Amino acid sequence: MINKRLLVKNLLAHNDENSFYDKKRFISIGEKEGKAKFLKHVCALANSNPRNNSFIVIGVEDEDNKIIGVDFFDDSKIQNLVNAYLDNPPIISYENIPFPHLPEGKVVGLVTIRSNGKVCALRKNIWKYYGGAVFFREGSISLPKAFDIELKDINSEAVATIEQHARNNIELTLDAVINFINNRHGDLTSDYKVFKEQFVVCWAGNKKKVNNKTYYSRVDIELINEQVKLFYSALDEITIAYDENSFNTLEYVQLGLGAEQKYYPLEKMIITFSENGKYTINSELVFEPPQYDKKTLHHVFNTNNSLLQKLEKRISLNEAEQIDLTHLPATYLICYLNGFEEAKEHMERSRPLLKTVNSRVYQSLKESLRIMRKVRYN
Repeated sequence: MINKRLLVKNLLAHNDENSFYDKKRFISIGEKEGKAKFLKHVCALANSNPRNNSFIVIGVEDEDNKIIGVDFFDDSKIQNLVNAYLDNPPIISYENIPFPHLPEGKVVGLVTIRSNGKVCALRKNIWKYYGGAVFFREGSISLPKAFDIELKDINSEAVATIEQHARNNIELTLDAVINFINNRHGDLTSDYKVFKEQFVVCWAGNKKKVNNKTYYSRVDIELINEQVKLFYSALDEITIAYDENSFNTLEYVQLGLGAEQKYYPLEKMIITFSENGKYTINSELVFEPPQYDKKTLHHVFNTNNSLLQKLEKRISLNEAEQIDLTHLPATYLICYLNGFEEAKEHMERSRPLLKTVNSRVYQSLKESLRIMRKVRYN
């Protein structure tokens, strides 16, 4: 079983960017340019490594390999994105790797790419790249190549060595469990469960009971053996259930206009553990967005736009507007879910403004964009 934190350290310590490894300060797959560049690198790494894994490490400074981290990214539909834009798409996973020195909520992103052994190519036009384009790695650069170029296996031994050096052991597992419960989440209710005598799942959160049902908020869930953060949310609530073979969560999001707030089921996640040391993660979007009167939503949408304009012009907000500002991310999201497509653009515009004006509202914006991304991918 591979400890993904060790894997990231080995990639950073022993290898410059090459034909099986790339590093990024961040990726932005919510925008067309960022999505196109990400797909280009995935295509190039898959074609350059037809018989072994390739990796993209995200949250690292390019010059000195300093680990600065990125926000937790819930990737449950990222395979859908790759399948939609690439012919012969590789199997791809995005994992969130916690590092002790990073602030709460910050992780290193690890993209693992596994080729299906066939030439991978863009299926359709995106940004400045044309459908049918094929990319390969030359050193640290992803370049277009002729479609009929031969796939060569040149990195299997190097990748196998790196993965071997990242194998987990009992000491690392025990240290990680103790650190999770006693140090990182000493102020929260914490617990753990061992599955198949091999896998250790730890979780922590604020625990409460409503109608004999237990809910958690401020939730952090990790698969300790692999040092992978499975779930993180500072705002939403979840329920947790498990048996001898699986660990299940159901995430709820709070939405509404004004005082009319309700919790809506968003996504189920089921982790199934096998006797052979393997596990699978399946997610299902169960979200049914609330529907509102269009006239009411037009009023809310225009109010949000007015607030956004005032922030851009640095005009002070009165007390009522400050209250409206706290609801801006969630109400923009409701507008988007009810057919106001331009709400997404306004939410992206508000990101740098809210980051400097109100950190709590900025956190709410990131959560709203996360929900939007889930719905769009689905």
